[in-house]
Amino acid sequence: MSRKPTYEELHQRVKELEIEAAMRTRAEEALQRSKERYRRITGAVTDYIFTVRIENGRPVETVHGPACVAVTGYTPEEFASDPYLWIRMVHEEDRRSVEEQAARVLSGQETEPLEHRIFRKGGVQCWVRNTLVPHYDADGKLMSYDGLIRDISEQKRLEARLQQVRKMEAIGTLAGGIAHDFNNLLMAIQGNVSLMLFDTDCPHRERLRSIEKQIQSGSRLTRQLLGYARKGRYEIKLINPDKVVQEISETFGRTRKEITIRAELAKDVFPIEADQGQIEQVLLNLFINAADAMPGGGNLTIRAMNVTHRDMQGGLYDPKPGRYVLLAITDTGTGMDKETMERIFDPFFTTKPMGRGTGLGLASVYGIIKGHGGYIDVDSEKGRGTTFRIYLPAAEDQLKKTVESAERIIKGSGTILLVDDEEMVLDVGVDVLKGLGYTVLEAKSGKEAIEIYGEHRDKIDMVILDVVMPDMGGRETYERMKEINPDVKVLLSSGYSIEGQATDILKRGCDGFIQKPFGMKELSGRIKEILVKQ
Repeated sequence: MSRKPTYEELHQRVKELEIEAAMRTRAEEALQRSKERYRRITGAVTDYIFTVRIENGRPVETVHGPACVAVTGYTPEEFASDPYLWIRMVHEEDRRSVEEQAARVLSGQETEPLEHRIFRKGGVQCWVRNTLVPHYDADGKLMSYDGLIRDISEQKRLEARLQQVRKMEAIGTLAGGIAHDFNNLLMAIQGNVSLMLFDTDCPHRERLRSIEKQIQSGSRLTRQLLGYARKGRYEIKLINPDKVVQEISETFGRTRKEITIRAELAKDVFPIEADQGQIEQVLLNLFINAADAMPGGGNLTIRAMNVTHRDMQGGLYDPKPGRYVLLAITDTGTGMDKETMERIFDPFFTTKPMGRGTGLGLASVYGIIKGHGGYIDVDSEKGRGTTFRIYLPAAEDQLKKTVESAERIIKGSGTILLVDDEEMVLDVGVDVLKGLGYTVLEAKSGKEAIEIYGEHRDKIDMVILDVVMPDMGGRETYERMKEINPDVKVLLSSGYSIEGQATDILKRGCDGFIQKPFGMKELSGRIKEILVKQ
């Protein structure tokens, strides 16, 4: 017969039960708080989380978190009612990779995050990163796995933009190098033509002048290449965008009567510091492209207005803070598909028939705008026209660089040191300078130029110095000459334009710049200008 518990024992047992009940209550409350905290966290997370429950190695249930709406456009209820909705959302080219990722988790293999495309509700494509995290019981059996889906569309857009910028930079460097070398070739031809024209008894004067015109055409072509390479600004000054737009619109309108051009110009548009000739080239190239896209006629609208960097958010760039002038050119033409839009700024890419386009127009537009510290983007749709938007920094300080050209050949006297690593340019340069009346010393490199200048500094009146040379470039050569003689007179010469290295040397006190190819008139005037300078 069992003994009845005493009063003290019953009292102790009641206390133990009360403690157990209190502990159970606190545990349940803690669990509820944990669930609520998890719900709030998952509700705040913009990444879409889903959980797949596993039985006997097979998925039996999938629970979709509330953020699925933000990422996919579909609600958890829509996913629950259609078990195959998720895989149908995946881009058909990526479905196999997604299915293989899930199969690896089910087989106990490790998986890496997978980037793939899905179609949101409504058909909009976006990129996501899909990360799967498995969960196992104490025996190592797969119980479930979580999927974390993050929208990486913006990241992919930026990566594509970075890749495009790098490609454009690489092609720009190549284009600039080609233009520089081509200008040296043109310089040799121009020099010889100038020498023959300098002979008053030349029997082929008209043919030579025709060759000169072709040289100028070649020079314009290299100018476009230099513009694309962002090495093509020649004369920077304060200009009024409204005035430039009006002049180009009127000029172009007279040549394309079938196009209706409308200029919508805001009041008090900010001035810009720019090379007016190149801004005109940009507008003209865009106008020509628009007209070509409207062979039967149409409407061309150009708008000019003041904006700030805040108005430029959402573009394919991160604009520097400040004020900008927006030039927007819209046509009602045939438009472009996505593949064409991705290549329009590539040099030598053209959709025009053979012989009707070089493919340099939009490439030079891109380079010129970038070279002016601006930005350009394009919106287009097949059959619905195109809009180019150009953003140029508003001017703060006035900057003016002008280049005067001689009206006639000016003969002179004295000794000039000609420095150029291109033998053909050096040879013709020596003959041209001698033809102008100068005694000429020549050097094929910066180091040789330093040696010759150090030896003959007292009789050398001026140096014509190539900017781009191997081993010792124009800047170092100039600085070494300045150490020998602080008053040395130097005229820079380059197949590139004044921007870049030449501008840097000019800021250090150099006397002037002349771009290849140049004729005897221009060279003689520039030499005279520097020699008479006190």
